[in-house]
Amino acid sequence: MFSLSMRRPTQFLAVFSLAGASLWAQGADPGVRSGPPAAGGPIQGLTSDQTALFNLVATRFSDLHSVGGAITGEPGQGLGPGYNGNGCGACHAFPAPGGSSPAVNPQIAMATLDNAQNAVPPFLSSNGPIREARFVLNPDGTPDGGVHNLFSIQGRTDAPGCTFAQPNFQTALAANNVVFRIPTPAYGAGLIEIISDETILANQAATASQRRVLGITGHENRNPNDGTITRFGWKAQNKSLMMFSGEAYNVEMGVTNDLFPTERNMAPGCKFNSLPEDHLDSVDNSATGGSPSFTENFATFMRLLAPPAPAPMTSSSANGSAVFADIGCSLCHTPSMTTESSLFSGLSQQPASLFSDLLVHHMGTGLADGITQGTAGPDEFRTAPLWGLGQRIFFLHDGRTKDLVQAILAHRGEGSEANLVIFNFTTLDPQSQQDLLNFLRSL
Repeated sequence: MFSLSMRRPTQFLAVFSLAGASLWAQGADPGVRSGPPAAGGPIQGLTSDQTALFNLVATRFSDLHSVGGAITGEPGQGLGPGYNGNGCGACHAFPAPGGSSPAVNPQIAMATLDNAQNAVPPFLSSNGPIREARFVLNPDGTPDGGVHNLFSIQGRTDAPGCTFAQPNFQTALAANNVVFRIPTPAYGAGLIEIISDETILANQAATASQRRVLGITGHENRNPNDGTITRFGWKAQNKSLMMFSGEAYNVEMGVTNDLFPTERNMAPGCKFNSLPEDHLDSVDNSATGGSPSFTENFATFMRLLAPPAPAPMTSSSANGSAVFADIGCSLCHTPSMTTESSLFSGLSQQPASLFSDLLVHHMGTGLADGITQGTAGPDEFRTAPLWGLGQRIFFLHDGRTKDLVQAILAHRGEGSEANLVIFNFTTLDPQSQQDLLNFLRSL
C-alpha cells in the first residue's frame, strides 16, 4: 500500500490493472453535516431590487398545486392528470428550498392527498428518496426513456369524474424495465447557467493529458438545434434554467405552460383547465413587479439562489482537499470555473466552486440506466456538482445509498471512466481516506 505522504503522481498509478485487485475502503462517512442550512438564500452581490425579486419568487417556488388552484394551502393550479409531486419546493427541500430529497419522503402523503386513490409504488419509502420513474423500453422493445408519473389525480376532490390509472409498476419492475432519478439540487444554478461553452471546453483541454493517463474521456452534451452545450439534469440534457423549469413543471407536476403547452397524459373526464395552465399573464404582478408566470418564477428563483457555503476548513479537510486532487477526483469534479458577464451583479464574473466539469462520462454497467438523452448515452451521466454535498442525504442519480463511501465505490464498474481513480482511493491509507471523506462532507 502507498502512503499519501509520497504524493503519488497519477501517472504512476495508471500502470496498475483492476483485474484481480481487491478494492476496499477504510474510511467512514461522517454523515450529514449538522447545523443550520448552508444554503437557501439569495446570491451575494444582488441589488436591493434583485433581492426583493428573489424573495418574491422564493414564495412561488414553495407553493403547492392542486387541479384547479382552489384548495386551501394548494393555490397553484394545473396538477395532473399524472404527477410525481405537487410543488417544486416539496421535492427540492433539503436542507432548504432548492435542495434535494428530505429525510421524510413527502410523496407518501401525496399519494392519497385530497382523496386521491393512488397506491404507493414499492420503490418509495417514507425514509427513502423522492423518485421519478422512467421505463427503459416500450412494450414493443423500442427505446422509451420517458418519465411515467407515479400518481394520478383520479379520486381527488377537485377532479370529479376523472379516470386515469397509475402505470403498472409491478409488471415493469418484474421485467427490470424501471430506472429512477432523484431531484438535483438547484443551488448555484445561476452561476452554472452562465459559464461559457468556451470555459467548459478550455477546462477539459487543460487537463487532457492527465485525464488520458487515467482513462478519463468525457464529452459535452449539446443542444441539437443551436449546437451549444447543455448542462442541467442528470445527463446535462437541458440548456437553460427556463427550459429546466418548464420541463419539470410539466413532467413532474403535469402543469402545462408556455414552453410545454399540451398535456402529457390526457384521459376522458380529466380536463379541468384551459391550456396552457401557466402562462405569461397568469400571475398578477401589477403591485409586486414579479415574474409573469410560475415557470419564470421558478427559473428566476434558481438563477438567483446562492451556492452552498462550505464548512470552515480543518486540518483533516485541508489534507482531504489535497488527496482529492492527488488521486484524480478533481479531473472530473473541477473545483471552480468562472462565469461570464451577467445583468445580475452577483452572477457576473464570479468563481463558481461547483466541483464539476459539466461534461458527461461513461460510468459503467453498475450505474448505467439504459437511457439516452441528447448525446449522453445509456451509461453516461453529468459529473454531479459537489457543492452542498455535506448536507445531502441521498447519493447517485437514483438515490440508492445514503453512504458516501458506497457512492464513491459505485463509480467503479465495467466500462467506467472512474475505475483508476477509485483504485487510487481504495489504496489510500486509512487516515487519508478519512480526510478525503471529511473534506467532501465539508462542502
